[in-house]
Amino acid sequence: MIEGLSHMTFIVRDLDRMSEILSGVFGAREVYSSEDDTFSVSREKFFLIGDIWVAVMEGEALPVRTYNHIAFKIDEADFDLHVQRIESLGLDMRPPRPRVEGEGRSIYFYDHDNHLFELHTGTLAERLARYGKGKEAAQ
Repeated sequence: MIEGLSHMTFIVRDLDRMSEILSGVFGAREVYSSEDDTFSVSREKFFLIGDIWVAVMEGEALPVRTYNHIAFKIDEADFDLHVQRIESLGLDMRPPRPRVEGEGRSIYFYDHDNHLFELHTGTLAERLARYGKGKEAAQ
């Protein structure tokens, strides 16, 4: 039986540069660095974002950008603060996708290795409620 999410791993060319993104945007706390050891397939660092374990390992960047992404929940009141943090790191923000009112706001940005991240103010319950309203209006 699945108990929950264990961790996420991102392959990056530069561990230190990704460390700046994780700490600067997400407030991540570094809890481990392999330094020059390779217990896994390459050098790696572990972080905690809240209680979520995020691993970064050295390797080649993704060859292309896609809409595949990981989304983190943020408070609406912190939306502009996160935009400023992302801009201060010179990361490439993409325009938000079209949304219906009531499903929350999002900030989408790419790291230097073509991973897409989203910071989202809404919840699943809010989205389902809003989409349910849309179905009712269409009927």
